[in-house]
Amino acid sequence: MKTNNIKHSAIWIGVALACVSYFSYAAESHIEEAIKHAEAATKASDGKSVAEHAEAAKIHAKTANEHLVAGIKSLDDAIDHGKQGHADIAKKSAEEALAHLKAAK
Repeated sequence: MKTNNIKHSAIWIGVALACVSYFSYAAESHIEEAIKHAEAATKASDGKSVAEHAEAAKIHAKTANEHLVAGIKSLDDAIDHGKQGHADIAKKSAEEALAHLKAAK
């Protein structure tokens, strides 16, 4: 019964992450946005504009970093489950990792 619950949870998590990653394609990536704002900060003519763009760049960079950290954790989970022979759970963890890594780019 416990294995069944884990499988169902993994499936729902995978579906949710697939939806999130689908909608993240509509917007530019967090890294691209961070770079745009950092570039704008270097070209700004006053301190207030520099600070505003730097803050926006920082928000996007932090979000990208959070996705990278989550992606790495999911990859670790995929490795652990794969080594234990839990192919379905390992695949779901790999799918979660992929969604996070795509969201970070």
